[in-house]
Amino acid sequence: MSDELSKRYGELLTGAYDCVDRIVLNAYFSLGHNPGGFRVWWRRLHEGSEEHLDNTHLMRMAGRFSRRVRAFAKANGIPVIDCGRGERKHQIAEEYLATHTVGAGVFLILVARAAATVWEVKRSAKGVIGNIEKKTAYVNHYSFHIMDAEWGHLTVKMSGHPPFGAQVILNGHEWVACQAQTAGIGYTKEGNCFTAVADPQALAQVADTLSQHATIGRLRQVCDRWIYSACLCFGLDAAEQARSGFGYDYSVYQVEYSRNLLFGSGAQMDRVVNTMVDRTRSRLDVPMLRTLFGAKQRPRSSADLSPRLAVVIETPRWDLTLFKVHFGRLTLKGYTKGEHVLRFEAVAHNTKQLGCGRTIERFPQIVTRLAGMTERFCTTLDCVHTGYLPDGTLDQLPLPARIGRTRVGGIDLNKPRIRAALAAVLTLAAAPGGFTVADLAAKVQATTGQTSYTIRQAATTCASSAAKTCSSSPAGHGATTSPHPPPAPSPLCSPSATRSSAPSWPVSAAPDWAASPPTGPPSTATTRPCASACRPSSPTSASPPAVPRHRQHFVDPDSSSA
Repeated sequence: MSDELSKRYGELLTGAYDCVDRIVLNAYFSLGHNPGGFRVWWRRLHEGSEEHLDNTHLMRMAGRFSRRVRAFAKANGIPVIDCGRGERKHQIAEEYLATHTVGAGVFLILVARAAATVWEVKRSAKGVIGNIEKKTAYVNHYSFHIMDAEWGHLTVKMSGHPPFGAQVILNGHEWVACQAQTAGIGYTKEGNCFTAVADPQALAQVADTLSQHATIGRLRQVCDRWIYSACLCFGLDAAEQARSGFGYDYSVYQVEYSRNLLFGSGAQMDRVVNTMVDRTRSRLDVPMLRTLFGAKQRPRSSADLSPRLAVVIETPRWDLTLFKVHFGRLTLKGYTKGEHVLRFEAVAHNTKQLGCGRTIERFPQIVTRLAGMTERFCTTLDCVHTGYLPDGTLDQLPLPARIGRTRVGGIDLNKPRIRAALAAVLTLAAAPGGFTVADLAAKVQATTGQTSYTIRQAATTCASSAAKTCSSSPAGHGATTSPHPPPAPSPLCSPSATRSSAPSWPVSAAPDWAASPPTGPPSTATTRPCASACRPSSPTSASPPAVPRHRQHFVDPDSSSA
């Protein structure tokens, strides 16, 4: 764990692991999503004829899909449940699994209406095809809940209308649980979270394999293993699939990535979480914070686990505190899970916003982006949570400073505009892709209601903040890069940081500020995306050797490496 929050509370933890959680893959037949390709596929299916390519026969294919599904379920004793609007399908499946023992294969089928691609064929009076139009309509989807030997419980949700679009929904924790059980690693599991682990390091190594390139092959294998033989077979049998050349490609639609901190004491975790929530909610502009109260108190210690411990799945009703920060189709959230687990998650509701591609071959890059978001989120929370400024900082802020050869003004916290700008910087610090001075100006305008704050003023504030960060280096001018920077304190933009505030609890987990004075974060005054304002980093010299010794140009590490 390389984030500062995990390091700060490391001595309170019995273990920690990162894991890919929910994975949603889109399965699509490329040829069936454009008019020309759909006609080619239809001719292959019907031996070169388009005589029956009309709306009536397309509806008959959907009807045949439904009849075959229900007949198969009846013959094999598989429940088919028609779900209404708003019903939580995964909860229905979880309740079924809690009361039934199932083997490998399909064990439950849920039917519900959802949007899907359908084709409308228009023919002339003489029967000639005039147009084939692709539309989106609400049609029946069939969710096949399957138990797999390697991935545990997975779901294939398929439309009954050609081109039979589908989604494959998996969970990384299910895969890790199967692998851990095979390796003899004892654990206690609650939902999609390990709440106690006999060997946390071994489990973390197993979970890390989901971030590797080999996961691409594992995902393809599990999809191909079930989507043709257990789902598509109701619309096209094996002979029709082979004759028409029907085959699915896969893209990554949604991914969740979590960092899980396992505390030795539930009471200590509650104290950490409650303090963190109190100090960070308003400063990070968290729009949602709710506490769900349960019927039990958290135990103060956990029982020892042996490697032979049987898998236990339980759902105790502990107090749960959840807070979320949304950035478009990306979400960062933190919450407690079970007795001793504090979880931080990065969620891509649509991987398109990550900007790194969506094909299944890009899965490792997507996970890397989400892991970086999670790490920066934890570090930002640590910076805000640890409110401390060295002596003399507030006296130096109003004084002018320099960035390289450029002289910039100071930061006068007595001005409401400056305080609003610094609070906005702190709010944007957790943004997954950084932020620009335009984003900063918009945030200040939104929070203060004053439209007079311009991008130029935002750039000036960023430049002044960067200058103060550079000049506050503990080694003075000409400081060199340290390979092991100390944990970052609260940034200069924190309106709550005071000169005399003490390190946050626990004291034993806080750094020795007197022995190792903290360095502030770098920033930028340009309109290119800047690094998180609370991100700890070391100043790097971007000037050639000929520049005088006491002048140094500080840049963002992310930007300089690009």
